[in-house]
Amino acid sequence: MYLGIDVGSITTKMVVINEGDEILAEVYLRNNGRPLEAIQHGLESISSRLDGKTSIDGAATTGSARHLAAYLVGADLVKNEITAHSIAVIDLFPDAKTIFEIGGQDSKVIVLRTGVVVDFAMNTVCAAGTGSFLDQQAARLGISIEEFGRLALKAKQPVRVAGRCTVFAETDMIHKQQIGHSVEDIIGGLCDSLVKNYLNNVCRGKEILSPIVFQGGVAANQGIRKALEKELETDLIIPEHFGLMGAMGAAKLVRRAKPVRTQFKGFELSRKSCSTRGFECGECGNQCEVIELLIDREVVACWGDLCEKYRKSSGPITG
Repeated sequence: MYLGIDVGSITTKMVVINEGDEILAEVYLRNNGRPLEAIQHGLESISSRLDGKTSIDGAATTGSARHLAAYLVGADLVKNEITAHSIAVIDLFPDAKTIFEIGGQDSKVIVLRTGVVVDFAMNTVCAAGTGSFLDQQAARLGISIEEFGRLALKAKQPVRVAGRCTVFAETDMIHKQQIGHSVEDIIGGLCDSLVKNYLNNVCRGKEILSPIVFQGGVAANQGIRKALEKELETDLIIPEHFGLMGAMGAAKLVRRAKPVRTQFKGFELSRKSCSTRGFECGECGNQCEVIELLIDREVVACWGDLCEKYRKSSGPITG
């Protein structure tokens, strides 16, 4: 069995697959600002779904907190999000030419040709259109994020909303409410604006060709999906496990790597005390911000030191 872990800014995803790439267990949960606790809860949940089978032959991490997760669980492989998401898509949809991935606080586009990544881009300035922004607007309107997508489909006359910035978008939405537009039309207009922002900024200069695979947590939002299909004039492919594709890709990559002996620390890690602490080293002019990982009050890993003075091990294979 092979474990893939994708720790993003908002959520943690885990998948266990077998040699045939079948999913044996999966978990999708929110970090709530505490990624260490989320990883521990995820391991506990995964373990409970494996019917007592706890032998993991390889573990890999990806996502924005992939290095933290790798040191914590003892990963054999650390891969960037572009590689992990691409592998998951290529295996399932070998003819895919474009991947749209929109998560909690970032969004990306990956251009594929004959099963190879030839180009990609990520948002670097604004989080407009990402999951966290949509969650905030849904909460401000007093509706659930599930209702948000359904209401967008009911829009009869979507209004124009400034979607190039989260601050401007929210201000514009408030203004539209105050002059009397319906919630449905405001949400529909917001979805249209955010999609145009994504295509004009993140996808700028990229050759967007079909088939297009849309994944990430925001792929669950029917309003965004409809707005993308309307703007591109084509249907999107939504994978069955659209929110778990990064974790699936990581698991597939470590299965292919076939580590001789896994470094995975085991599911009992979920019951141990885990924490981090940081300090600034003043030994030289670099003034490195050093992070230590403690398990049961013992320092088991350290990173951030350019000279590797404090580092306890070389860590997993990265790429």
